[in-house]
Amino acid sequence: MARSKDDYKLDRSGSLIGFIGLHIACFGAFWTGVPAEAVVLAVVLYVVRVFGITAGFHRYFSHRTYKTSRVFQFILALLGQMSLQRGVIWWSAKHREHHRDSDTEADAHSPLQHGFFFAHMGWVFSTKLSEADYDKVPDLTAYPELVWLDKHKYLPGVALGFLCWLTMGWAGLVVGFCWSTVAVYHATFAINSLAHVFGKARYLTGDESKNSAILAFFALGEGWHNNHHYCMASTRQGFKWWEFDITYMILRVLAVFGIVWDIKEPPAHMVQGERKLSDHLLDRLGQMVAMRFPVEDILQRVRERLSSSDEDADVTSVVQEALPSPDEIHSTAARFLAQTEELKDVVVRAHRHLAEAVSQQLQPQDEMAKAA
Repeated sequence: MARSKDDYKLDRSGSLIGFIGLHIACFGAFWTGVPAEAVVLAVVLYVVRVFGITAGFHRYFSHRTYKTSRVFQFILALLGQMSLQRGVIWWSAKHREHHRDSDTEADAHSPLQHGFFFAHMGWVFSTKLSEADYDKVPDLTAYPELVWLDKHKYLPGVALGFLCWLTMGWAGLVVGFCWSTVAVYHATFAINSLAHVFGKARYLTGDESKNSAILAFFALGEGWHNNHHYCMASTRQGFKWWEFDITYMILRVLAVFGIVWDIKEPPAHMVQGERKLSDHLLDRLGQMVAMRFPVEDILQRVRERLSSSDEDADVTSVVQEALPSPDEIHSTAARFLAQTEELKDVVVRAHRHLAEAVSQQLQPQDEMAKAA
């Protein structure tokens, strides 16, 4: 599905103005000062609201990886919406779309498809790509209180900002609220963008998700993104003992008190990487690897060889000779994908996709030559 220029047009609504305004407001600290209590407030609000996103919006509402009561469900939604990242139902619907279409053209925040800036935050303000299909989340729209919260998407965050101002004055609003809100924004957005660019992949997942200890630290465990894309049903995202996942640890403590339950662990065979990718996902990876090679350059080599040939050359053979070798393709794929046995299949598919792309673009030239 090819994207149009309209998909990249940013909405000029209050959402975008408010987003920019919050960033500018952070510089108000030159006027308010940076008192220690405001910094402590910022740190507390950062951790609480990131937890609202990671444990609530992501692991509970988007993936249903554990269970809780209706009351605590509402609290999680409230905490998440205090981050000013729109409504709980909208967020979850968009995230489920991301996993369905990860790193394809249909993925609203894929750096591979749309560039880093747009994947990081531009998509949120796209007039088209930010639209969510609420028909895909009937398990959430069944709760009137969640629908009400989602409808009043900015109310919890605005109320929190007002409370910060009321209790700590302008420093509480600027440093405590605005600083922490902007930090939560970019910690969350970095999982959409940076976690598909930097880090290391342990598993083949059908996309370019990666693990990053740095992102895991700032996003309370979400940085083990390749693990998550490999086993989305798991509450725990840090699969190894050394993969620090603070969100999972907090949920484990809450489980002791019966606040949450049925926390899902990754199955042992999946931790060992024994889950095989479907033919569809292997083919998707082959297309992604093929995108790393400039088809125009290969076409140029093919045309030069065909034009320099005295006799009628076999086009298929010339195309095959001009393509990068399997070793070259494997070397490129290994730089951003996990090096598993299935990677060999991905390389074969990437080679085939490149051959098809070159042949398709040669066809119009061949038809013109015959007509002449």
